Amino acid sequence: MSHVKAGGSSKNIHNNAGARLGVKRFGGQKVSEGEVLVRQTGSTKVAGPGTFMSRNFTIHAAQDGTVAFKKVKVRRFTGKTAPRTQVVVE
Repeated sequence: MSHVKAGGSSKNIHNNAGARLGVKRFGGQKVSEGEVLVRQTGSTKVAGPGTFMSRNFTIHAAQDGTVAFKKVKVRRFTGKTAPRTQVVVE
């Protein structure tokens, strides 16, 4: 005889709303201070001059200006470098 009840499967529980991540302001666009530039999970893009990163890795404009994206190499803890996109407001 079984010692526990049979565990059933539920099939209709995965109905979460999307997180609305991604680039919100593209290269060449004018932005004002505090605007959201990129919403992301983890630091896939890094904040450069004229920008700052909030606690949930969202990149905001720290000043008025024009958005630009640059390729940079970020050094990891192990010493390896990883390519990243740097978000800049000029």
